[in-house]
Amino acid sequence: MSREHILHRVRTAIGRSAGQPPSAVPPVRLRVPNDDPATRVSTMLACVEALAGKAYHAATPEDARAFVVAAIAGKTALASNAPFLVECGIANLPGVRSGITDREELRACCAIVDIGITSADYALADTGTLVMLSSPREARLISLLPPAHIAVVPRERILSGLDELFSILPNAAEVTSSMVLITGPSRTADIEQILVRGVHGPGEITVVVVG
Repeated sequence: MSREHILHRVRTAIGRSAGQPPSAVPPVRLRVPNDDPATRVSTMLACVEALAGKAYHAATPEDARAFVVAAIAGKTALASNAPFLVECGIANLPGVRSGITDREELRACCAIVDIGITSADYALADTGTLVMLSSPREARLISLLPPAHIAVVPRERILSGLDELFSILPNAAEVTSSMVLITGPSRTADIEQILVRGVHGPGEITVVVVG
């Protein structure tokens, strides 16, 4: 069967003719639910736990700091340069390295620490997803290379879902070179369908919502 014959059958099936210009692209439809902040927080935390992650709702930055202190006890940690971690007093905790800007030093440190601590640019309540925009404040290695990841996120950054994210960032490529969506611990089942965590990123993830 010739190529043209195949294409003719496809065109016939969809009611088109050869040389016919494509129809106009339909307008983008973004639906942003008008839910209250408390609902977004509870939904976010529930989704994180449903994905085998850990979740904690901290009432204040001091509460978040105390939680992180307990979570990293006896372990090594590296914090990103996110201003919110400084605000919470997490970046300067004993045993936590922060303020690294050199790429090679950052890579070497991420390869040996137990825990990477970041904030997040946004979080998506409906899937428990963290949205990380690569920048000097949030180097993506910190959330991807260490075996465990703690994300400390202010409540105001929790969005309803992807539609709201794309309404805020319609052209993410103009803002950052990389946008990473993190939904639960890294996992794969591959061909044998045996679930293994921590293959392509942290095997443990903890989300702390503050406020």
